[in-house]
Amino acid sequence: QAQLVESGGRLVQVGGSLRLSCAASGMSFSTYSMAWFRQAPGKEREFVAAIDWLGERTWYTAAAKDRFTISRDNAENTVSLEMNSLEPEDTAVYSCAARTFTPARAMDGMIMHIWGKGTHVTVSS
Repeated sequence: QAQLVESGGRLVQVGGSLRLSCAASGMSFSTYSMAWFRQAPGKEREFVAAIDWLGERTWYTAAAKDRFTISRDNAENTVSLEMNSLEPEDTAVYSCAARTFTPARAMDGMIMHIWGKGTHVTVSS
């Protein structure tokens, strides 16, 4: 059974950095484009970043573009999100998601095929 498991979320100070990881199992990882979403308390889930199945193209929201970096390792079946210059507004549950053979820039707004359960990130001032 396909599964995505996130890790790396924790409490971090404003301006700090954090690296989230998502480990995939039970799926042909290299056939899936991957994305990170987040849901802040009391808000709807929102798209953060995506990377295509080959790892050649990425796509970010305006809020993430200059501070976050998404990457993947198809040999290790993992996708990561490096987050820098964290702000209190980045506090959220971060989830990874997968969809087969979708261009990175199209991942926002598409229905994901597989979801992880999320990892909590809290940015404290």
